[in-house]
Amino acid sequence: MDILTRLHCTFVVIDFEALTPAGRPAEPTEVAAMALVVRDGKLVEDGRFESLIQPPADVPVTSRDMSHGITEAALRSAPTAAAVLGELDGLLSTPPYRLVAQHASTEAGLIARQGEHCPTLATTPLVDTVRMARKTVRGMSSYGLDELLRYYGIPKPVQRHRAMPDVEVTAEVFRLLLEEGAAAGHWSTLLELDAAAGLQPRPKPATEATVQDTLFGPDGG
Repeated sequence: MDILTRLHCTFVVIDFEALTPAGRPAEPTEVAAMALVVRDGKLVEDGRFESLIQPPADVPVTSRDMSHGITEAALRSAPTAAAVLGELDGLLSTPPYRLVAQHASTEAGLIARQGEHCPTLATTPLVDTVRMARKTVRGMSSYGLDELLRYYGIPKPVQRHRAMPDVEVTAEVFRLLLEEGAAAGHWSTLLELDAAAGLQPRPKPATEATVQDTLFGPDGG
């Protein structure tokens, strides 16, 4: 039986862009999300959301942070993280959900630190496409998003490292990995997918960490 007939779940592919100030955790500057549902035997889009996010006033915005077409003026006039993530959280109304992300631990950390504003997001399990790829595509030296795009012949988006373009191609990678992993016997149900590639939500940090998250590590986005 095709795995899609067994998945009674909404997958929300999510990606953050963030500043990484020295000595403090990463601060989100952009988020995008795309809902995927099974309809007529296919995994199809069922809505999307994107927004810039205003960083805290004491976090500097450098020229490196502007390299993907976002201006400091646009960031400083954007809604706050509380407003943006609260709005996104309000769209999640028909569980069960799984968040899907490339190197999902990064997204988990960002969401946990904003958990009071997005309680549904903050308690939703994640599926990591890096973990899916390690199970399904053996022998790659790196499982970063660019490497997976090359492997599958998916064109790199012009605005790579902007949230929505990265969500769009991550969704394509997820679809392919889901089917290939099922064909290889790695998962046939949502519980098996969770066991192979799932991450539990991170608890809200008791104190702010002093070591910044690695947004683009060797196996990251």
